[in-house]
Order: sequence, then C-alpha cells, then structure tokens
Amino acid sequence: MLYNLLLNLSDDYGFFNLFRYITFRSGGAIFTSLAISFIFGPHIIKWLKTKQSDGQPIREDGPKSHLLTKKGTPTMGGVMMLFSVGVSTLLWADLKNQYIWIVLFVTFGFGLLGFADDYLKITKKNTKGVSGKLKILVQVSIGLVAAIWINSVAPDEYASHLAFPFFKDLLIDLGWFYIPFIIVVMVGASNAVNLTDGLDGLAIVPIMIAGACFGLISYLVGHASFAEYLQIHAVPGTGEISVFCCALIGSGLGFLWYNAPPAKVFMGDTGSLAFGGSLGVISVITKHEIVLSIIGGLFVMEAVSVIIQVGYFKFSGGKRFFGMAPIHHHFEKKGWSEPTIVIRFWIIAVIFALIGLSTLKLR
Repeated sequence: MLYNLLLNLSDDYGFFNLFRYITFRSGGAIFTSLAISFIFGPHIIKWLKTKQSDGQPIREDGPKSHLLTKKGTPTMGGVMMLFSVGVSTLLWADLKNQYIWIVLFVTFGFGLLGFADDYLKITKKNTKGVSGKLKILVQVSIGLVAAIWINSVAPDEYASHLAFPFFKDLLIDLGWFYIPFIIVVMVGASNAVNLTDGLDGLAIVPIMIAGACFGLISYLVGHASFAEYLQIHAVPGTGEISVFCCALIGSGLGFLWYNAPPAKVFMGDTGSLAFGGSLGVISVITKHEIVLSIIGGLFVMEAVSVIIQVGYFKFSGGKRFFGMAPIHHHFEKKGWSEPTIVIRFWIIAVIFALIGLSTLKLR
C-alpha cells in the first residue's frame, strides 16, 4: 500500500525512492509485524483466555505430562500471527502484484479452516474438530483455485513445469498432472507443519527459518541478474513475496515471545495450517517445490513418522514402530525434556535449511 501510494512522490521527495527497493520494504515488514505482535499480542491472548475457560483440549493418549503442563493454555494464537502478517504485508507490499494476493489467499484460506477446527475443538471440549475428510476437501479446493491462479500468472515457459535442484536447465513438463501436484505440495506442507506443532516453540522457529530461506529464494528468483548468475529459473514478480516472508518472520518472532516455554498461548491449527500452506504456495510460485522438502525437512520428518506409525500399526497387528507419533512425542516417551527436544529439532531445521540453500549454487 505504501509502495503504491508514496512512490509517485519520489520525483519531488527523494526519500520516497526507498520504497522502490524490496529490501527496504521487507525490513519495514519485519519491524511492523513484530511491533503489531508486541502491541496487540497481550490483548489478543487476554481475549482468547476469556473465551477459552479450559484452554486447548489436551490429547488423552498423549504424553501424561501435557495434562499438567499444557492444561488451561489458550489456543488460536495463529490469529495474532495472521493479523500481524496481513496488516504488514498489505502495508509494505506492491498490491498490484498478483503473487502477493495468491499467497494471502492460501494463507488466510487455510487459516480460516484452522480457525474453524480450533473453534470446534474448544466448543466441543475435545480434540476432534473439523472431520478429516472435510478438512482435506477444503484444503484441496483452496489449492485448486490457487493452482489455476498461479498457472494463469506464471510465464508460459514455466507453466506446468517442475524444476529440479542441482540441475541448471532441467524442467519437466508434467502437463495436466501439474495442477494436482501443486495441490499436493500445498496440502502436504500445511498438514506437515500442523503435525510439527506439538511442543512450546517447536513449530514456529522452523517456520521462520523456512520463511527466511524462501524470502531469499523469492528475491533471487525475481531478480533477473541474480537468477542468471546462480543459473536458477527466473520468475518475474516473485521478488515481492520477500515482503510477505519478512512479515512472517517478524510475526513469528512476536509469537515466539509468548509461545516460549511455558507457553502463554498455542498457535493452534489457525496458524500451523495457514503458514504451512503459505510455504507450500511460495515454493510453487518460485519453482522450488522440491527444495521445500529439503528446507522443510523437519516437517517432512514429522509427517513421515506419522505415516510409518500408522502403516506399521495396521500391518503388524497393532504394534507401534515409535513410542508415539509424531516423532517429537517419541522422544518425550524416551525421557527427553521438552526444551531439549525443541532446541535439538531447531538445530535439525537449521541444518536442513542450509542444505536447501546450497542448491542455489550447487548446479
């Protein structure tokens, strides 16, 4: 908004030339979303507590310690994040850029679904919210709209094409299969982040790490000179997504202030579904879908642990491969303290992110 309103004044006031630079506006987005979180966060948490007398329902089949340490803590903290990210992005991004609107559409579409899921859990006072089938149906519907929208905006030479890391010019035309592939990426990323959100601070830091990586990737992919130097596929207009990614980082830092152990508020499906979906759609827009599986390796690890657990349980006649899934609960069962699990998983997330970023140059 500021870009669209103030850039015309740059001829008379040189200061406003700063708004031409994505880097300047990205920095503004970080501090704006962080400030919004600090200003409005306590009020939002207080409001959530008044609406949730018992806090987030705790899984009875989960670690027994959670029934003591997590009980009474309100959920839906993702509302605070969505508010700060939305305001900051609308304030600092170029609103004529369609990619910004696609990312916001997916983020808030998945966020509304997560809000409905959290709301049902709270009102029913159990861990069952929106049914699994309905949740997937809504996610697929949002993904379908986004996929068609992306293909209508993307350059013709990239529409329906999948790029591969470590290869300079390798593009595979998936044809009609590219639409369902995009949907799988977005839905898979959303649910993988949702599975990771199980301990105080566990999901938000890897979300910020992935957001920072894709902020850099979107800037490089959207800059013709940098893309040519790195020999990655240039997609004009994607640089603007850096503003959203930086807003996500600022919002995440603000949320972590309140989510640090012991958490005053949980993100809930409102946040985890929303920002998992946003990472998925950004990876599609920037032609780095496969790289997302590397940068977001921690999320993949959590999702795979659930798949292994369910599959092994069915085919082994009721035996369990892990003590409990997702895998962070397995380590709780083994006696690891919550801070130990969270910090070590953060380290794993950083390692995956560094490997993912290395694909920008190793070609």
